[in-house]
Amino acid sequence: MSTGSHHGPAVVLEHVGVTYADATQPVLRDVDVEIEEGELVVVVGRTGSGKSTLLGTINGTVPHFTGGTLSGRVVVAGRDTRTHRPRDLADVVGVVGQDPLAGFVTDTVEAELAYGMEQLALPPATMRKRVEETLDVLGIADLRDAPLRDLSGGQQQRVAIGAVLTCHPRVVVLDEPTSALDPTGAEDVLAAITRLVHDLATTVIIAEHRIERVLHHADSVLHVVDGRVEHGSPASVMRTATVAPPVVELGRVAGWDPLPLSVRDARRAAASLRRELPPRPAALPPTATEPVLEASGVSVRYDDLVAVQDVDIVLPRGSVTALMGRNGSGKSTLLWALQGSGPRTAGRVRVDGADTADLGAAQRRARVGLVPQTASDLLYLDTVDAELAQADRESDAAPGTARAHLDALAPGIPGERHPRDLSEGQRLSLVLAVQLTADPPVLLLDEPTRGLDYTAKAALRDAVRRLARSGRAVLCSTHDVEFVAESADRVLLLAAGEVVADGPTADVVLASPAFAPQVAKITAPAGYLTVAEVRAQLEARR
Repeated sequence: MSTGSHHGPAVVLEHVGVTYADATQPVLRDVDVEIEEGELVVVVGRTGSGKSTLLGTINGTVPHFTGGTLSGRVVVAGRDTRTHRPRDLADVVGVVGQDPLAGFVTDTVEAELAYGMEQLALPPATMRKRVEETLDVLGIADLRDAPLRDLSGGQQQRVAIGAVLTCHPRVVVLDEPTSALDPTGAEDVLAAITRLVHDLATTVIIAEHRIERVLHHADSVLHVVDGRVEHGSPASVMRTATVAPPVVELGRVAGWDPLPLSVRDARRAAASLRRELPPRPAALPPTATEPVLEASGVSVRYDDLVAVQDVDIVLPRGSVTALMGRNGSGKSTLLWALQGSGPRTAGRVRVDGADTADLGAAQRRARVGLVPQTASDLLYLDTVDAELAQADRESDAAPGTARAHLDALAPGIPGERHPRDLSEGQRLSLVLAVQLTADPPVLLLDEPTRGLDYTAKAALRDAVRRLARSGRAVLCSTHDVEFVAESADRVLLLAAGEVVADGPTADVVLASPAFAPQVAKITAPAGYLTVAEVRAQLEARR
């Protein structure tokens, strides 16, 4: 695959600043960066630090679509974004967003791969050849005729990347490419991305909150903090970065130099640490508490498809249970069936003596709160205050109840703000506060860590723990093994709609390479799950 004739760096930003129309200060200031051809660059930083704006300057959407003022100069594959609008850059910059399904314009894999080339009016013979090459590079040849909406999240993400690749861009920009994927799907997508860099010399720029998944693939890191950008080797930037994956946190705690970026490097550095650590103390068996939710024989069928098969679950008061399994294993379907508003073909789900399927909406909310994957689906009013007041009314709660919940979860969110303008973590907190206003004893969360940075995730972990201590039962469906290691007492593993494992978190995640957290892999066979556990042991021994 040829990449055109431009020579020199793939992307150059000179003294770039961006200020949006109604903002009092710039989002980016005085950014100087050069990215070479065939480099894989990971963009890290807290939510709201300016990462999305930085990506937008590279593909030309900032300022052409977003408005605001861009100072300085951005040159991509030899083209100045000032004089080239996004459509004039379409053949050199490809963009893959967070939600592939929302970006698709056709119905099948092959049609989607060809669409961009049709827009560029390429000859049919070229198009056919490139579709074949791309199907091979991404390992999706068997999906050629598949309808896009029937694909798993990981497959959709690979098709979205493929649709960009067939146009042979010099630069590919990916925004959170693995946020919706299970660990195995994420590995597949990242393997495909690294192949582009190595085989085609494509320049790839990835913004990702789940840094643990991509860092070891990176040639360099762009760290965005308060509008300024630091660019350097992954090990040097991560030494002081404001966000860091567990492997880096562990390296900082243990004082390793150079700082390891992959589990493999950390394993090598950790030989003496492993000798120093005693085996992880076994988790105490949970003190028997009364079950709040009891589900037996729950099944969900759609025609011939069995989505959930004969599932039994008991959620005790004061517990946090993680529901894990690959994309398409039936996790979301099970949550909706438990909550009572989703379909259920067989089985019973009892909370407070009643089956959730027999209750009206208000009674159901008072027993089981559910925060869906796209939390904002539950928000429909113009201000935060209006959402909170509505929650108080719907739940017959005293005025101010929802606000008190929100302030406990995420203090200081202005009431007049539109929910659309909140960060992902703030929106999640708002929906949680709305659900908690009805005071349900059971709370179900579907993929709550999507789009959250490490800081927001730590806040969610603390909130979930607090809710359990207050006597609620929390069931959280997630692909985020690091979040599970820090938050859950117990893990249910779902495969093809059936529970295939159910036990204490350590027992279940340590038994599976795909679901084991980084610290567990580095300290094996000692069995530690989190940096905090290792830190506590080291402090106790020093």
